[in-house]
Order: sequence, then C-alpha cells, then structure tokens
Amino acid sequence: MMIAKAIGGLALLLLCGPVSAADYPAPKQGEWIARDFRFHSGEVFPEVRLHYTTVGEPSGIPIVVLHGSGGSARNMLTPGFAGELFGPGQPFDAAKYYIIIPDALGHGGSTKPSDGLKTRFPHYDYADMVDAQYRLLSEGLGLRHVRLIIGNSMGGMQTWLWGERHPDYMDVLVPMAAQPTAMASRNWMLRRMMLETIRRDPDYNDGNYTTQPRSLKIATVFFSIATSGGTLRYQKLAPTNELADKLVDARLAEPMTADANDFLWAWGSSADYDAVPGLEKIKATVLAINAADDERNPPETGVTEQALKRVKNARLLLIPASPETSGHGTTGNAKFYKRELQQLLDTAPRLAM
Repeated sequence: MMIAKAIGGLALLLLCGPVSAADYPAPKQGEWIARDFRFHSGEVFPEVRLHYTTVGEPSGIPIVVLHGSGGSARNMLTPGFAGELFGPGQPFDAAKYYIIIPDALGHGGSTKPSDGLKTRFPHYDYADMVDAQYRLLSEGLGLRHVRLIIGNSMGGMQTWLWGERHPDYMDVLVPMAAQPTAMASRNWMLRRMMLETIRRDPDYNDGNYTTQPRSLKIATVFFSIATSGGTLRYQKLAPTNELADKLVDARLAEPMTADANDFLWAWGSSADYDAVPGLEKIKATVLAINAADDERNPPETGVTEQALKRVKNARLLLIPASPETSGHGTTGNAKFYKRELQQLLDTAPRLAM
C-alpha cells in the first residue's frame, strides 16, 4: 500500500507495505488538509483532513469513485467492483485511467467526530461532503476536469449533487443505487428508526459513552437486512427458519468496528438531501444505474424516471431482479453493468474545460 503526507498543500505519496494481489496496480493512500473549511451551517474548521486512495498514475485520465454511508475507499476495492473494472482491458483500466476514491468527510481516514470533538462536531450534510471532495480534487490534486464520477448509494446521491454544484467539472456522471429525489418515504423512515434506536439507548449517554452502545450492532444489522439483500436472493439463501436464523446469527457475530457518534453523523447527513431542484443544471452525460429489487429506491414509484426527464442527456439502466441480485447491494457488483460503462466511456462527449 501507499501512504501520503500533505506538505505545503501538496499531497506526496510514499510507498509503504505490500503490493496488492489484485489484477490492477497497488492502491496508494494519500492525505490532504483543506484549510478554513466552511460547513453549510456556517461553522469553519481551520483544518479538515481528507484521506483518499488512488489507483493508477496521475498522468492517466481522472475518474472519481464515491463510496456509501459509513464506508470508505476500501469498500470500493472489492473483487466485485474494482476486480471487474480496474484491471487490464476493463472499463476503468488503471493503465489508462487515474482512479481517485476519497474517504468522504466524516468517514474512513478523513476528519470525523471520533477524532475528539464527539457531539460538538458539526452536523455535516452531503453538500459539505461534495465541497470537501471538490477541494481535494481541484486544490489538493490540481485536477481541473475529470472524465467520470461514479458513486454508489450515498456516493450515488453525491454524484447527483456533483453534477449540479460543478456542472463543468466532469463529462460523465454515474449515480448508482440512488435517486435524485428527496430523502423520504421508507428509506428515511428506516434510517430515522435506526438512528433513534442508538440515540435512545442509555449506553449512548448523549454521545459521552466509554464503550460502544450495545444497540449499535442490533440497529445496523436490522437496517441492513430490511433495506438490502434482495427478496429473491434471501429466499434462495434462507428458505427455512433454520437457515434464516443461521444468517442472522452470522451477521450478529460479525465484529462491529464503527464508532456510534461517527455512525450517527454519517447516516444523519442524508436528512436534507434533495437533488431535484438543480437537475436542469447538469451538463454531463448521465447513466443512472439502479436495481429492480432495490429496497431503498423502489423503481415502482417512478420518481427516478420522472426526474430523469429534466436532465438533458440521461438514461436509466435498471438491473432486473433475480436470485443473483441483492437489492440495494446489487450495484456493488460491476458484472451487472460493466459493458454499459465501457460503451459510455467510448461514446460520451467531452465537455470543454
């Protein structure tokens, strides 16, 4: 792996540790400090640390990949995603492209509540995250324009905002497992219940806990099973009570490494999300990718298709439900759309910088 230090505003990369065994170049880790960072609330931090991962060389064509809620760049370096996209001859071939995967504000190695401020940390939102990403790319890495921005789940919602807040910065947008419409309906209702379960746990102690609240794991496993996995896939994996219990037991036995305040701030940051008012600002070619069995973004509402009519050059790829898809988690597997990504990169026009 690589690690970087920010010196004089420049992100310098240093080789450190073993080379990745994946069929693409070893990921490199970097950090950059955004100075005088202003949150949407008006609060200003003298310094915000922004951690990021890159694959490929800076001389390549820039592509930006955005992860989901509570995750980090590591979540996008899986065999199902990076293994299908970053290798030789694949759509994001790292010999041709320079792939940048930021850890979002409040996530991974970037500045977050558990660094010390706990509940005194600003309640950031998705717009703050996009602003931080933009500063990292434009100031920290000196990139004036990127070929494509692709994001999954939270990263997908941020991809919509990127197209509105910086419409000339990219040629292509690929929001996945996301809708441009307001965070609402069952998606927000279940998020709210998950957050309330943790907040109301006496172990949470208004954020001043000494050990992680016991409700943290229960609430997250409940939310995950309820909003991701796919109806047909769960029926295939757990057609009996015994097998269903076995799956639940396995999930509850998994280690929980999240910090409760980091978790609440990260998931709560979606509350004011709504990309609909700015859709007409988008100039990039848009390929929205959703799954037909996505529990958080059910296609039967028709809201995404209706919203896409307001974007100049946009279309929807809806992955059919099957026992092989996994609901909201389907887009973590690039095998379902890698061909369309290649066609998109081959044909999408380049916007003038």
